[in-house]
Amino acid sequence: MDSVQLRKSVDFFQKALGNSPDLIIRYIKLNDDLQVAVLYMDGLVNSESLHDFIIQPLISLRNIEISPLLQSRRDTLTFLSEEVLCAGEIEIVQDRDAQLTNLLSGQSVILVPGYTESLRINVSGVEERSVTEPLTQTVVRGPMEAFTENFQRNVALIRRKIKDPNLWVDARRIGTVTRTKVALMYISSIASDKVVDEVRRRLDRIQIDGILESGYIEEFIQDRTYTPFPTVYNSERPDVIAAGLLEGKVAILVDGTPFVLLVPALFIHFFQSPEDYAQRFDISTLIRLLRYISFFITLFAPSLYIAVTTFHQEMLPTNLLINLAAQREGVPFPAFIEALLMEITYEILREAGIRMPRTVGQAVSIVGTLVIGQAAVQAGIISAVMVIIVSITAISSYVMPSGSMSISVRMLRFLFMGLAASLGIFGIFAGILGLLFHLCKLRSFGVPYMTPLAPFISQDQKDTLFRYPWPRMKTRPALIGDKNKIRQKPDQ
Repeated sequence: MDSVQLRKSVDFFQKALGNSPDLIIRYIKLNDDLQVAVLYMDGLVNSESLHDFIIQPLISLRNIEISPLLQSRRDTLTFLSEEVLCAGEIEIVQDRDAQLTNLLSGQSVILVPGYTESLRINVSGVEERSVTEPLTQTVVRGPMEAFTENFQRNVALIRRKIKDPNLWVDARRIGTVTRTKVALMYISSIASDKVVDEVRRRLDRIQIDGILESGYIEEFIQDRTYTPFPTVYNSERPDVIAAGLLEGKVAILVDGTPFVLLVPALFIHFFQSPEDYAQRFDISTLIRLLRYISFFITLFAPSLYIAVTTFHQEMLPTNLLINLAAQREGVPFPAFIEALLMEITYEILREAGIRMPRTVGQAVSIVGTLVIGQAAVQAGIISAVMVIIVSITAISSYVMPSGSMSISVRMLRFLFMGLAASLGIFGIFAGILGLLFHLCKLRSFGVPYMTPLAPFISQDQKDTLFRYPWPRMKTRPALIGDKNKIRQKPDQ
């Protein structure tokens, strides 16, 4: 009778998985009357751990008389989990759907006849990428490690930096099909309860069949969908996420991706680099100011050139104006079309360099830019000064440490080029006013996006445009870490 019940339980898993060949079923007799089934997915478990922690201990029970032992215990599942199996993570699971999810997550499931519950043993061992250097957020000085696609390892990388019991992890599964593990991570003694509750509410509201990357989560939880500016920060560096947690922010980890989300995200955060806090404050301040200058160059350089050469030639010195006129004498297009052609060409080359094989991608992008620019100037399609403007704009876009903000500026650059071609300098100023109004209206999880510039918070200016020395940054950002604002103890 027991064997019939066991077969029915095994049949449930086989039918649920469509008799998939990678479902491995191992029947083990503990004695003449008791047989158990060990289920696991081939390729998702560690074979050595499975043998040492599950198979071998169960087989060893054949050499002893276990009937008296079972009679003196509450049940077989408790006996196996507490006194037989050697794995570090064992749990009794009742729900069948949860048992299936565990099985597909690299766990092993032990079925015992007469029980609807099962034992879940963590023996997962999927082949994964080791910890390597960051690819998108490189630094000269600072930690050289990046997140991986493994959820547990990413949590461990953060815990290595913050050894505080108040660092809490709240995990859930999102996606009716993928059942992706998503967790929010925060320091309970620092993070705002309102922000944490709001993050939970937005995550629990997500109803989708699959989550394959943190970008899915980002689009669901961001405050405004129709804005070019990112309101959720992402990073592949554990030190950046740890620094954000220490300021009172909330991290969102998604299994299967090396990019961790951080909220609230403010405008100034996308111009800060982890290297700013590993170097002297004066060097960091200079580099940060260069980033803001690069932001304005990337956004306004082509549009200012179009406006000045089309509508406001009187703003240029006479000698420079004569040189520009001489260069543009044979160019058949107006400045706007000329700039648009060059900008689109460069964006194509940039994307081609990313998508092409690494062995030829960099060479193609560099050679293509040089050859096309040189040939276009010689053919009289564009002027030489336009090549200079586009080159400076492209180089400046790489100075910003955040790729998401860099992409936003590249998009807005085309808008300002159109305004400059239509209304000149007045169009650019109208666009700046509209942009400022839009930025001041944005919020990230209840925090104004332009904080601490608008609203202006004087004590938070120590780490905005400039970076003060560490001994002078005694408080956390006012609107983020409102529960515990003191970062350093006052001088004795």
